[in-house]
Amino acid sequence: MVSVGSAVPDINVSNQQLSQLVDTSDEWITARTGIKNRKILGTNQSLVDLAVKAAENTLSKSSIKPEEIDLIILATSSADDLFGSAGQIQKRIGASNAAAFDVTAACSGFIVSLIIAHQFLATRTYNNILIIGADVLSRWVNWLDRNTCILFGDAAGAMLLKSSSPDNLLGFKLKTNGKNNHDLVLPQTSKYKKFTSDLTIVQGGYNYISMNGREVYKFATSEVPKIIQNTLELIDMVLTQVDWLVLHQANKRILKTIADKLGFPNDKLISNLELYGNTSAASLPLVLDEAIQDNKIKTNDIIVLAGFGAGLTWGAVVVRVRCSTKIIIKFHSLENSNNSYSFEVNKTMIF
Repeated sequence: MVSVGSAVPDINVSNQQLSQLVDTSDEWITARTGIKNRKILGTNQSLVDLAVKAAENTLSKSSIKPEEIDLIILATSSADDLFGSAGQIQKRIGASNAAAFDVTAACSGFIVSLIIAHQFLATRTYNNILIIGADVLSRWVNWLDRNTCILFGDAAGAMLLKSSSPDNLLGFKLKTNGKNNHDLVLPQTSKYKKFTSDLTIVQGGYNYISMNGREVYKFATSEVPKIIQNTLELIDMVLTQVDWLVLHQANKRILKTIADKLGFPNDKLISNLELYGNTSAASLPLVLDEAIQDNKIKTNDIIVLAGFGAGLTWGAVVVRVRCSTKIIIKFHSLENSNNSYSFEVNKTMIF
């Protein structure tokens, strides 16, 4: 990883505000989810707007220019265009040489995109890849359903990846259980229009998010610890070698239960769930960006990233953080303003 950045909307929705919509309270939501607040996108804004801000924030922390990006992967389940939104982002950030496509894997989307990007980098097919996780699930939530409306917020996060030696993505694993897909869905709805006596056309649309919270909890707390352990075993590592656990920000009880089942210290579990809620594909880069800005993550730290959600899909990635520091020296003389005695340090985080 060269750099990571994020963007959140300006509109704030607190638990207190939600209690005016549905039969709930700040105490009830906080106790069951750990969420106090979430951000939602305004009426004149789009997912692409949010994703572009995250991408530009990420690029501003690197020396890589937009035209040097080879590939853009957008992980989203709420694209502005059903045909895909990555191309719009490519245009708006000026990444004229980049191929671009969407990946739909719900809350696991960023992990899936990271693994896809790693394959292109490992084979030297591409050198610079921008992956973006962005979702605006507030637009697909039934705000009168207290089982789901309390959970979701909008955000975007991006990560700039560059081929490196040694490879700092140490291992990964992905899994899917389509048999239980119905436990978390954003289902299609259909309207039937009869044109002639023998021709009926189906017109598509989508309903609200539907979730069986009890089953999703059981799935996440049983399968995510297993896949983390299995991924570490693949690379002959043990959990005590891991410095930080960064999980998809779904629910406080889920995060704590996963850490407890692993026997992992809760103070090494990075979370910002309280502030933003479940931001789906954006949650991992969003929390990672804040952790880097807060100087929690240091050189040579081992991080386990894990995502899980609709599909049902889940995955884990183990990475080692490297820091590179580039010093640019400029000379300046008091007699000659064309020279300067200043220097600039450009520090980047590398996976």
